[in-house]
Amino acid sequence: MGGHVYLAYDYPVLGAFWTAMWVFLWVLWIFLLFRIVVDIFRDDSMSGWAKTGWLLFVLLLPFLGVFVYVVARGTGMGRREQHHVEQQQKAFDSYIRKTAGAQDGASHADQLDRLAQLRADGTLSEEEFQKAKQKVLS
Repeated sequence: MGGHVYLAYDYPVLGAFWTAMWVFLWVLWIFLLFRIVVDIFRDDSMSGWAKTGWLLFVLLLPFLGVFVYVVARGTGMGRREQHHVEQQQKAFDSYIRKTAGAQDGASHADQLDRLAQLRADGTLSEEEFQKAKQKVLS
């Protein structure tokens, strides 16, 4: 047995730190690359050819492509993300209103109360009130 077995001395603490740092930077790089690809597809202001060009540039020359994309179009990435989040929130709010059965933000009780007030004021006849009431309740 001519070979020596080194356990802790072959991998010092500084080596573990550098390895952890490189793994962290690699994971960060992967997240940035995917974030840019998502931003390319999400941007409605670019044509299909521009999207194809940016995508090829980012995938074929990843380091240069990502840095050039961040310099050229990085300022709009946050605005596009915020716009996307606002659209999702509006769609979610609309879904909740539709599911809860409210129309224009008013519940059935509010609509019936408004109809009763219109009938009491003489704006609606009894027939119109009954038709509108059936429409609200159905």
